[in-house]
Amino acid sequence: MFDVQKIRQDFPILDREVNGKPLVYFDNAATSQTPQIVIDAIVDYYSNYNANIHRGVHTLSQEATDAYEIARKKVQEHFNAKHSYEIILTSGTTHSINIVATGFSSLLKEGDEIIVSALEHHSNIVPWQMLCERTGAVLKVIPMNEEGELLMDAYDQLLSERTKLVFTNHISNALGTINPIEEIIEKAHEVGAAVLIDGAQSCPHIKPDVQKLNVDFYVASAHKLCGPTGVGLLYGKEEWLNKLPPYQGGGEMIDQVTFEKTTYAGLPHKFEAGTPNICGGIAFGVALDYMNSIGFEAIAQYEKELLDYGTSKLLEIEGLKIYGTSKHKTSVISFNVGDIHPYDIGSIVDKLGVAVRTGHHCAQPIMDFYKIPGTIRASFSFYNTKEEIDILVEAVKKAKMMLS
Repeated sequence: MFDVQKIRQDFPILDREVNGKPLVYFDNAATSQTPQIVIDAIVDYYSNYNANIHRGVHTLSQEATDAYEIARKKVQEHFNAKHSYEIILTSGTTHSINIVATGFSSLLKEGDEIIVSALEHHSNIVPWQMLCERTGAVLKVIPMNEEGELLMDAYDQLLSERTKLVFTNHISNALGTINPIEEIIEKAHEVGAAVLIDGAQSCPHIKPDVQKLNVDFYVASAHKLCGPTGVGLLYGKEEWLNKLPPYQGGGEMIDQVTFEKTTYAGLPHKFEAGTPNICGGIAFGVALDYMNSIGFEAIAQYEKELLDYGTSKLLEIEGLKIYGTSKHKTSVISFNVGDIHPYDIGSIVDKLGVAVRTGHHCAQPIMDFYKIPGTIRASFSFYNTKEEIDILVEAVKKAKMMLS
């Protein structure tokens, strides 16, 4: 049985006060909070078996290596990758995307086309623009509508034999829209294009099955999944990872080195140059264990209740407008109140103990579409409550009164 009060006890930060008020944390789309079991795993590593991995025969190194590779296996099983070596442990989603974007520099030529969606985070726009600058490829954009949904008819028109890559987020960080990635992937494959899905925002709410999706690349960050910052994953189909050249040179990613020639290690180490975030990788595995112990179906159901409740309560505020009203969305509410700047409201509600994100959310094209400077974004997680939403609503009302 889902017991939110019991779950909240797992997160020590939820007991603190901010500006003399109990913390209400609604910035989960930026980063989730960390349960004690993950914090304990980090402390345990540095307290008991801190050592470099893969290169030592001594006990600490063996223990650290085993724990790190067990974590990789947990990530593989969670995302249902066919092989553990298809899981590249990175510093996060941005790093993962850049590995693929840099690797495709040698696979594209002038006149090739790549497609991105209008709903992307900057980390899934800028690396591809840089790729186009390097190769002469052309960037095409799937447009969106007022509800924050992709126009799939337009996507059909963009696809052609020139299309080599398609990339979109699974869920929009700015609006919460759940994109029809199954259809996007299938249609891209029909013209021979590879597909990368940015799962940074979906993974806290949905358990992706990369084999069922038949996706070529899938990326995510641990810190959205109750894990630590500075670690994430790149899933890639074996055939694609073998086509891409190494991203960085250095230790760990080599097979043999001479001054005449260097040969590279096999997967996954080919893309894991240097000492990784060992502790972060281990804690990532613990975080996945924790979330799976709660269950993603239960998490999704509860967060849907929070989304529906929060939407109805916020819309009671006169002049409040929600951006991103798709029927298929997760627990993110982006809104503005009249002509009040989102930063001003965000600053006032913070004084009342409520943490929300304000600004363009690294999604300036979306804000340009709506002709606004930014929004206030409240993003809910499975440890939040309806009572906290009530506090948010009252805080926004107070901010509106003060700023009107």
